[in-house]
Amino acid sequence: MRLPIFAAVLASSLVLLSCSKEEAEAPPPPFALTEDAMGRYCGMNVLEHPGPKGQIILEHTHEAIWFSSARDTLAFTMLPEEPRDIAAIYVSDMGKAPSWEEPGATNWVDARQAFYVIDSTEVGGMGTAEAVPFAKETDAQAFTKQHGGRIVAFDGVPQDYILGSDPASEAGPGPIDLESSEGNHDHG
Repeated sequence: MRLPIFAAVLASSLVLLSCSKEEAEAPPPPFALTEDAMGRYCGMNVLEHPGPKGQIILEHTHEAIWFSSARDTLAFTMLPEEPRDIAAIYVSDMGKAPSWEEPGATNWVDARQAFYVIDSTEVGGMGTAEAVPFAKETDAQAFTKQHGGRIVAFDGVPQDYILGSDPASEAGPGPIDLESSEGNHDHG
């Protein structure tokens, strides 16, 4: 009789351990966008710019690093000088955004799960080509019908689209000027 009780206790302990392990691995939730959010690369208030926004949460911080565009958010993940200890990446779900001018304060989607429209006619918060994020592929498809472009996954967004190509070239969004902003290497 003791063996079934021991087996039940052991089984419930394993379930609890696996649940706590899953909870420990879950990314931190996104922060709501507020008037205090300042863009990492531009040093300006994020709310002053139209289009999708982004936030990155590092593993050992309890605050978001804010971005004036989804493109800048993706750039952070591609630049070798930026921290690699990323716990979560969130971008605005433009399928739930009230408008292009008001992308929303709480409609975030995990950037790694989003569908991005690139090469559309819409420009991002800093007046450059944008990688427009959507939680649902159907919303991304509807956007392309109205604004053109093509749909790619997180890993399919071309690095030269995000970081820029030859500035003399007519093709591509142009380079992101990260050096002109103040405080762009403040990690905490």
